[in-house]
Amino acid sequence: MSIFSRIKEKLFGHPAAEPDHAVTAGAEKPATADMAETPTLGGQADQGKAEKVATPALGDDVTATLSGAHSDPATSKITGSVDVAAIMDAAVKKNGQKLDWRRSIVDMMKALDLDSSLSARKELAAELGFKGDKNDSATMNVWLHKALMKALADNGGKVPAELLD
Repeated sequence: MSIFSRIKEKLFGHPAAEPDHAVTAGAEKPATADMAETPTLGGQADQGKAEKVATPALGDDVTATLSGAHSDPATSKITGSVDVAAIMDAAVKKNGQKLDWRRSIVDMMKALDLDSSLSARKELAAELGFKGDKNDSATMNVWLHKALMKALADNGGKVPAELLD
C-alpha cells in the first residue's frame, strides 16, 4: 500500500474495504456501535437533520465532520467533505507530542502514527510527483506538505484554505 493511501486511510477510514462503514447522507447511525460518532449538520440546505459519522482509523475518540458525504465502493473515493483539520487536531491531541501538522509534513506523519523518516518522505514525494532534488529535504518537505494538502482536497478532504496556497 502506498504512503498516500495509508494517509488517506488514516484520515478517511476504509470506504471500499469496509462497506459497512460507508457514510451516506442522512445516516442515523454508523454500522459499528463501538465507533465514535459526531453529530454534524449536512451541507445541503434542505437536509435539516444531523448525520452521525465514524472514523475508525484513528481510534474511538477521534471523530470527523463529514458534510453530505457518500462512499463510492466502485472508485474507493469519498465524495463530500472530510474535515482534515478536525481529524489532524484530534490525532495530535491523542499523540501527546507537540506537533505542528499545519506546517510540517514530518509532524503530520507522526500525528497519524506513520513512518516520517526521510526515506518514507522520499517515497511519498515520488508518489505525488516531486520533480526536484530529493536530497534537498527542506525544499522537498515544504513541497510535500503543500502537495499532500492539495491531494487530500482533491480526494474529498476539506482542507483549510490557508493550507492550499
